[in-house]
Amino acid sequence: MSAHEDALAEYRRRRDFERTAEPGPGPGREGGEPVFVVQIHDATRLHFDFRLEADGVLKSWAIPKGPSGNPQDRRLAMPTEDHPYEYRDFEGVIAPGEYGAGPVIIWDEGTWHQDRGTSAAEALRRGHLSFTLGGHKLHGGWALTRFREGAEREAWLLTKRDDRHATHGNGTPDPTRARSVRTGRTLRQVAAQAPATPGES
Repeated sequence: MSAHEDALAEYRRRRDFERTAEPGPGPGREGGEPVFVVQIHDATRLHFDFRLEADGVLKSWAIPKGPSGNPQDRRLAMPTEDHPYEYRDFEGVIAPGEYGAGPVIIWDEGTWHQDRGTSAAEALRRGHLSFTLGGHKLHGGWALTRFREGAEREAWLLTKRDDRHATHGNGTPDPTRARSVRTGRTLRQVAAQAPATPGES
């Protein structure tokens, strides 16, 4: 098994690709600016999924309150399994009974680059990644910092750098009113257009 395939083993294990609309693991890609995507996912709990392309996969964190442009806000970011590069295009409904069942929209996307010289993998291993986003909604400097590891579940904080892109009021997006950067749809609109699940009319 290649390192790329091994990185996606947990992603494959959790999903039945004959039932879920999510993409199966692809070959990844080589070259080009690394991308990021932020998806809003109304699963067991409504949350934002923050994903950075690194080492051929999308490194992923679930952010319950979503990213904030206010540098004073520290957003809890819980790491989840690596996702395939192809997941950056996923917007739709994960079928009932499947892992993460519920609607997903693409809230923001763009490119990103690391602010320091080490590889992203090494920075994440050490527990601090400083980076710059160039999205439609998220811009400027950000950081992911690990504050818990070991026996307890690993946890990180996502924070905004105090730069010209920072906000100093309520920097929290409203996920129930948020619209897809690709299609303009809300979560409710995506859910309403879901195909019937097996056994339903």
